[in-house]
Amino acid sequence: MSRHYLDHASTSPPRPEVRAAVGPWLEPERPDALPAADPGRVHTEGRMVRAVVEDARQAVAELLGTRPRQVVFTSGATEAVHAAVWGALRAHPGAPVLAAAVEHSCVREASARLAEVVELPVDGAGRIELGAVDERLQQAAAAGRLPAVVHCQLANHEVGTMQPVAEVVELCRRHGVWVHVDAAAAAGHVPIDFDELGADLLSVSAHKLGGPPGCGALLVRRGLRVEPLLLGGQQERGRRAGLENLWGIAGFGAAAAVLAEPGRLAAEAAEARRHTEAVVAAATAVAGVAVLGDPDRHLAHLACLSMRGLEAEPVLLGLDQAGVAVHSGSSCSSEALEPSPVLAAMGVDAERSLRVSVGWSTTDADVDAFAAAFPAVVDRLRALRH
Repeated sequence: MSRHYLDHASTSPPRPEVRAAVGPWLEPERPDALPAADPGRVHTEGRMVRAVVEDARQAVAELLGTRPRQVVFTSGATEAVHAAVWGALRAHPGAPVLAAAVEHSCVREASARLAEVVELPVDGAGRIELGAVDERLQQAAAAGRLPAVVHCQLANHEVGTMQPVAEVVELCRRHGVWVHVDAAAAAGHVPIDFDELGADLLSVSAHKLGGPPGCGALLVRRGLRVEPLLLGGQQERGRRAGLENLWGIAGFGAAAAVLAEPGRLAAEAAEARRHTEAVVAAATAVAGVAVLGDPDRHLAHLACLSMRGLEAEPVLLGLDQAGVAVHSGSSCSSEALEPSPVLAAMGVDAERSLRVSVGWSTTDADVDAFAAAFPAVVDRLRALRH
């Protein structure tokens, strides 16, 4: 049986350009083979590797709209988030953190471990309510206890809703409050101009956009000094200790370079939208299935479906048996045995969601396989309930 992977929002396969970028380390017989050298050394091998790292930094910076010096390579978005939280709270000790329940678990848990988290409400589409942000900030200012940082994801990882990040940044600027943007779900799928956005910190992960796993970046606003999370070396200009993940960084740079090509983001988004529209059309033709999230401002490559009367686990398993891989944010398919906090915050059923996400390697055959399998799986499961 052929397999059809529709879970790109969890992780996307490495692009061909990424595999080519890593090849010089893995194939020593190649004429362009690279040494396993420390880029912090002054010998020839070290300088060769340093050039690869800095070329990748330039590519990532160009994709995300900033200068290379603002890019700090990390082991992924999770580490970048922890570094952002640590830096904000070290700069503002004892201050609370503002975050919505729709933020990724690493954002919420990293914050809760070190500070009081004041929750920001969201509407039924999972969008942060700007009026509540303004109110919380004014109350905090009046009490003389402004937050260390406000978290605002660029787009939600489960339902795809785009957040009003620019407006949140503007509200926080009035009070001098830092803003951290988790862009892991959105980077490589929508245009990002970090410098124009005006946020203080932004976290991304390479594997979400067709780069290698185990590599990401924290973007730091120009002029902002952030105490590093990891100590013990002067790598990344003293902002993140430890030998750089050379293969991961090279691959990240290669993926970023591809996506920074003129028209590439728009072309991939258009193709993703075509695929997700076909997914949604097939799914909503089944009784009791609806689409969650903002219908107008959402990530093109992701569709979150609610299924009346059916829990996600048997649907996931049925699709998997048919060769189709998808995901759900509810308890049945994650390590945490609890309903999706994102859907609960939106006021919808947190146990009955299905997330289908496409990517650079998705084909019409993948979508056709879902369209054929989903109605049959749902019909069979509903028949068993009666």
